[in-house]
Amino acid sequence: MAPMMRAAVQEKPEKLVIGEVPVPEINDDEVLIRVKYTGICGTDWSIFTGKYSADKLPLIPGHEFSGVISQVGRNAAGLQEGDRVTADINMSCGHCFYCKRGKKLMCPGFTQLGIHTNGTYADYVKAPWELVHHLPDSVDFMTGAFVEPVSCIIHSAKAMNVEIGSSIAIIGSGLGILHAAVAKLRGAVPVILIGRNPLRLEAGREIGADIIIDTNKVNDPVAEVRKLTGGRGADYVVEAVGTPETYEQAFEMMRPGGTLGAFGITGIEDIVRLKAFDFVLGEKNIVGSCAGVGNDWTDAIALLEYRRIKPQVLFSLAVPLEDLEWALHELKVNKSLSKVFVSSELKKRNYLD
Repeated sequence: MAPMMRAAVQEKPEKLVIGEVPVPEINDDEVLIRVKYTGICGTDWSIFTGKYSADKLPLIPGHEFSGVISQVGRNAAGLQEGDRVTADINMSCGHCFYCKRGKKLMCPGFTQLGIHTNGTYADYVKAPWELVHHLPDSVDFMTGAFVEPVSCIIHSAKAMNVEIGSSIAIIGSGLGILHAAVAKLRGAVPVILIGRNPLRLEAGREIGADIIIDTNKVNDPVAEVRKLTGGRGADYVVEAVGTPETYEQAFEMMRPGGTLGAFGITGIEDIVRLKAFDFVLGEKNIVGSCAGVGNDWTDAIALLEYRRIKPQVLFSLAVPLEDLEWALHELKVNKSLSKVFVSSELKKRNYLD
């Protein structure tokens, strides 16, 4: 009989079951990792509600993680049992038109751990050895579970190619906070953060934002951004919410010749209306960004290792695996929470203040 482990299995939308499942069996090109922490992502809520990955159920979700290697495949190089690691969650075929051009996110066989295949809300997870990254000793396991979201922001920043001294407006006080931190590192000024959660906005100010626009107090954020940028609009705008309304606002607050970083994921059927006249005559640009891959991961680890990004101000709570569903719901109603982590090794909830 195969050894068993605890895992959270999304059996169908709205039905998340904590139970015993077989420990994953690895092949020669994989490693088995004992999971330490997994960060709850908005994607996990979308999987829970059936918005994403409904065709992949039953599924063990979870993808922002850190852990320790417990078993190494025969072909794995530079890895051994006991190594502290995380892993790039993005898997592709490696030989199609897109993969050969270094665009694995476009691969027809693109698969993400914890979204399309079993993930890390479990005692163990398996991953291709080539996607595994060592964690420096100075990066604790909780911070190590934050490498994946940082890599996504880095990928977006590279796509936009934010220039030194340029203005940037960021809509969203979730991952938008990280966009503010990276924009500051790239020399953007002013960094304008827009959102409706006062606690998260203040955290954004602490790690990167120069100016805060609280939409609970400001009726027209587009007009406010224009006022702050000499009437032109921002050189760069990041949409990190994922609604048609905020995308339309983002386009309006971007100056002629500016660039919109499309980061927030909308619903599949959502339509965003853009004025083609302004788009053409204003020579505006839009760049999409989906996930961090390749060097984005090593860059993220370096920024965390040398504390260029200090995300601990966002860390709110760590809970046992059994409390995962509670935490998913609590994040929707408790505005004091930002980042919540899950660990099968915890016995009780731990507020990180």
